[in-house]
Amino acid sequence: MNKKLLFVSAVVAGMFLGNTTKAQAQESDEMVPVYRWFNQVDRNYVTVAEGEYQEGQLLNWKYNNKTLVFYAFREPGPNRVAVYRWFNPITKDIVSIAEDEYSDDAMLKMGYKEKHLQFYASIRRGDNRVAVCRWYIPKTRDWVTIPEEGDTDAYYKKGYRHKTLQYYGVRRSVDESIYEQSL
Repeated sequence: MNKKLLFVSAVVAGMFLGNTTKAQAQESDEMVPVYRWFNQVDRNYVTVAEGEYQEGQLLNWKYNNKTLVFYAFREPGPNRVAVYRWFNPITKDIVSIAEDEYSDDAMLKMGYKEKHLQFYASIRRGDNRVAVCRWYIPKTRDWVTIPEEGDTDAYYKKGYRHKTLQYYGVRRSVDESIYEQSL
């Protein structure tokens, strides 16, 4: 009987320690998933790192079609650039701009406000990296962040213009199926 009790206690303790270690590993994970959401009412896309907004808030603001775009870094590091979110209250556009793409003064002159740090992205091409480009849609006056998949003609036919390479995102295909589940 004592051996059984000792064994059960050891199993429970092992489960507790295993879960604690797993939780600590998730907290120290340096990667953050980055999603694109679409607002049908405003015909506007937004790029959001996990944890920037609660999903319920985005849904309340009429955003849907959540799509995993790439992964980025939570912390600064060598060969990384800070990416900031800016909001234009007139066009209702929310754009992600890499550090030094535009000066703060230029963004303010274009009507953008509320600069907010989103994540850090690689500035170097490498293994498991995807080029991330920003496109402009003149019809809706919206900037859209899109990973380069080599289908430039399809976007051009849909009215996208002014393609600009911004930085490199990280692909983690092992995790993609987890994050592409429907809401």
